[in-house]
Amino acid sequence: MIYITGDTHGNFCRIKSFCMNHPTTTEDVMIILGDAGINYYGGAKDSKLKHKLSKLPLTLFCIHGNHEMRPHTIPSYEKREWNGGMVWYEKQYPNILFAIDGEIYNLGGRKCIAIGGAYSVDKEWRILRGYGWWDNEQPSEEIKKKVESVLSEKKVDIILSHTCPLKYEPVEVFLPFINQSMVDKTTEQWLDKIEETTEYAKWYCGHYHTTKKIDKLQFMFEDIEEMQT
Repeated sequence: MIYITGDTHGNFCRIKSFCMNHPTTTEDVMIILGDAGINYYGGAKDSKLKHKLSKLPLTLFCIHGNHEMRPHTIPSYEKREWNGGMVWYEKQYPNILFAIDGEIYNLGGRKCIAIGGAYSVDKEWRILRGYGWWDNEQPSEEIKKKVESVLSEKKVDIILSHTCPLKYEPVEVFLPFINQSMVDKTTEQWLDKIEETTEYAKWYCGHYHTTKKIDKLQFMFEDIEEMQT
């Protein structure tokens, strides 16, 4: 089975409970729509979490968010093929996989493209306090070109992203103390173009910590659903 949920930020209680209440195995996949929080601290703290997650009867498939390091910057990660696309993984944690932006994966008979990344509205707060922030949190021009090239050549059924197209921004959940004119929305603007030029059946995203459906797009947070296949 293919399941899907929103940001976890290092807290996997709901996923552990889900596994306890469902007869899952590592043949089952849980898609996390970014900000899994698995590669946030670096070092022993992340390793401890990964060790616990490696015991889950489930395969975690993580889209890149904006509160985590990109796996290609971590020496222990390597690439391998998985369900038709390439992923990042560590040999000691084979059930924890990270999507590569622009790759297409065959999940439950559906072709799904991964498009990770977003801007951190708490960027300055994290930097001032010495918390993790990475300047490659948003998709680079190289990544954007790859995504555009892939979508021009191949059809997809489902888009899996961290943030959403600008037209679908859930403004009702914006934090009142954040000046939106200071927020970099270039990724959302680019996703607008992707949405306008791509035929797709369903779009899933996280990032905004809300649960909402609008048109063919679905925001997910703490909810867990079986992916529409």
